[in-house]
Amino acid sequence: MIHVIEKQTGQAFKLKKGQKLKVIDPQGEQVSDMVLFNAEDVREKISSGKTLDFEESILISSGNYLWSNRSRKMMKILEDTNGRNDFLLAPCSPETFKIMYNNPDYHPSCFENLYSSLRPFGIEPDDVPTAFNIFMNVQFDSQGKLSVDPPLSKAGDYVLFEAQIDLIVALTACSAEDSNNGSFKPIHYEILED
Repeated sequence: MIHVIEKQTGQAFKLKKGQKLKVIDPQGEQVSDMVLFNAEDVREKISSGKTLDFEESILISSGNYLWSNRSRKMMKILEDTNGRNDFLLAPCSPETFKIMYNNPDYHPSCFENLYSSLRPFGIEPDDVPTAFNIFMNVQFDSQGKLSVDPPLSKAGDYVLFEAQIDLIVALTACSAEDSNNGSFKPIHYEILED
């Protein structure tokens, strides 16, 4: 069954150990922010730092694991048809649009969509970590200067994950213009049994 995350929104759900999660970009060039929490103890959550450390790479894709702040494997990436994801940048927030986009008006954000969807699980805004940004194309030059380029994902590209423990997962259809080549589209996902 395909679940639809409408543009600039988010959803949260439980995933059992051994279940697979397929995150799909149905139209192309759309980022999805993903955060993970241990379903038994939400103080354990996905960690960018631990993942980049233990996987010894900033380019996380097929064959890599996503690790927790307690140095445990949370997800394994089984397949990645796009091959470009980001684990450096934080979810866009209302402040992102004020500081980086010079936009004083309200703007939907991944941070709000993540914590709003996670609230029924007792997870507060300050608990939301750096997200694994599926399909996001972050580049850097020889001086380390970062740039957010258009996603390389084409319509139908997907990343297939396998839960290593029981999880609470939150996903967005990203709300930042620069991350999505100036447009907003939905994200699809499927939960597949072992």
